[in-house]
Amino acid sequence: MVTPATDFDWAKLDNKGFGSGYSTQELSEINAMYDNTFNQLVEKEVIDATVVGITDREVILNVGFKSDGLVPLSEFRDSPDLKVGDKILVFVETQEDKLGQLILSRKKAKLVQAWKNIEDALANDVIIEGFVKRRTKGGLIVDVFGVEAFLPGSQIDVKPIRDFDIYVNRKMEVKVVKINYTNDNVVVSHKVLIEKDLEEQKLGIINNLEKGQILEGTVKNITNFGVFIDLGGVDGLLHITDISWGRVNHPEEVLKLDQKVQVCVLEFDDEKKRISLGMKQLTAHPWDALQADVEVNSRVKGKIVNIADYGAFLEILPGVEGLIHVSEMSWSQHLKTPADFLKLGDELEAVVLTIDRDERKMSLGIKQLTQDPWARQDFLAKYAKDTKHTGIVRNLTNFGLFIELEEGVDGLVHVSDLSWTKKIKHPSEFVKLAETIEVVVLEVDAENKRLALSHKHLEENPWDTFETLFVPGSQHKGTINNKIDKGAFIELPYGIEGFSTLKNLTKEDGTVAEVGEALYFSILEFSKDEKRIFVSHSKTFQKGTKAESDAEEAVVAEKKKPAKKAEKETKSNENKDTFGDIMALSALKDTMSDEKPKASKKAKA
Repeated sequence: MVTPATDFDWAKLDNKGFGSGYSTQELSEINAMYDNTFNQLVEKEVIDATVVGITDREVILNVGFKSDGLVPLSEFRDSPDLKVGDKILVFVETQEDKLGQLILSRKKAKLVQAWKNIEDALANDVIIEGFVKRRTKGGLIVDVFGVEAFLPGSQIDVKPIRDFDIYVNRKMEVKVVKINYTNDNVVVSHKVLIEKDLEEQKLGIINNLEKGQILEGTVKNITNFGVFIDLGGVDGLLHITDISWGRVNHPEEVLKLDQKVQVCVLEFDDEKKRISLGMKQLTAHPWDALQADVEVNSRVKGKIVNIADYGAFLEILPGVEGLIHVSEMSWSQHLKTPADFLKLGDELEAVVLTIDRDERKMSLGIKQLTQDPWARQDFLAKYAKDTKHTGIVRNLTNFGLFIELEEGVDGLVHVSDLSWTKKIKHPSEFVKLAETIEVVVLEVDAENKRLALSHKHLEENPWDTFETLFVPGSQHKGTINNKIDKGAFIELPYGIEGFSTLKNLTKEDGTVAEVGEALYFSILEFSKDEKRIFVSHSKTFQKGTKAESDAEEAVVAEKKKPAKKAEKETKSNENKDTFGDIMALSALKDTMSDEKPKASKKAKA
């Protein structure tokens, strides 16, 4: 209430205007008295206000200022029982707008106050109560003082939560752990409230742990490498290899989440607070139950439970496995990986090769169930020299190819034994992998498991016949297949190949023959032993002594041996004529004898 001034002089009021009868000093004193009756407002701050009126659209509030403030009624939806005289907090947006009205906001006041409460809770580590409004990606949205805060799924409880929906529309005590002012984001945690109690329980459990102690726990989490067991406030790891004596591909094959299990303490670390647990140790080892009659050369049955690059494991009993090495799977030498022969789940029989009960190791073999084909009584008769067979090309090398005649029986065909006529540098030029080829046996060594095979010996040596066809001086049509620095290779009839120097490729018009041209060639030299033929195209059109001289020079040039080979020859052989030289001279003599009659005819003319 404002007390009226008792010394107010009403006589000083006149018709000239209100207060015109007062002096300047008196008016200043009166205005100061008037201003002191109002509160001093500061914009952007929260102040107390009193409800003095409620309309259909607004709430009128008295804040002790020269004018009342208005707040939309929609901001009081959470206060349906609002009435005149109620005290509330409001936020001063502006003291006077364009219409001279004081603008207030209850919504902003609540927000500012909420953030102040949140900051105080973070600074003082205070536990606050929130309301879980809804589920979101990765966690929950919790209403704290009217502000939506994020509760991550990992901060709900000490154990992983798989169903977040059970917490929606429930109250939950939390602690503020982080405030991001840039994004107006608040992060809270419920997990920190229970971790302190669990830490005390954890220390109590660890202090009482002993190796070999049997405990009951709950499956808390399952991973590829093992299972985490909750022992009542402290977690222990049950590795996948310690779940069962048998092979376990994934822990989910044996255990499920929230399952109660009995475990044994294997190891624990007081400092790092790590506990290793085991389940299989609660039962006897299966090797102890392995029958005594399982020994070397005995047969066992089982199932393939694992396949590696080097072999496969056959499970005879749960926890009792034997290794079948890849070399013991087949008599064949071309089995590259076990996957070519076996697959997971196969049930089969095997022979015990070695067994060590102390080390609990066993090696097995499958090929021993059948006889080694090289040791069969009929082997030497079946693969006798000169017998013909059909096999599959299994491997190609620089020096030849390996043929599989039957499982476990391989033979080598040298590259020189592929063809009588073609010069093959690599077997891939003649045949491809996995192709079928016919061969003949050249040599047998059953003791060392070796077979020498040939493909060209399926036919007689054609060079015996070629010797009568490709006589020196005879002419044959051929095609230039390939040129090198020294000359060219010529394909002659019957698939035989000859060689010509570049000089002997000169045509009658002076040009040099190129690859692909089909021309007539004259035989300069034929060697059956070395399977070599020298030819010349130039000789087919050249006449007279000069032609024979050129042909002779070509033969001599191609017959030169490497220096190393020449050094090994004895002096007694240095002056001897070669077979090719003799044949060339003979051809020269025949040509000269033909030229003499021609010369005599010209003389008579």
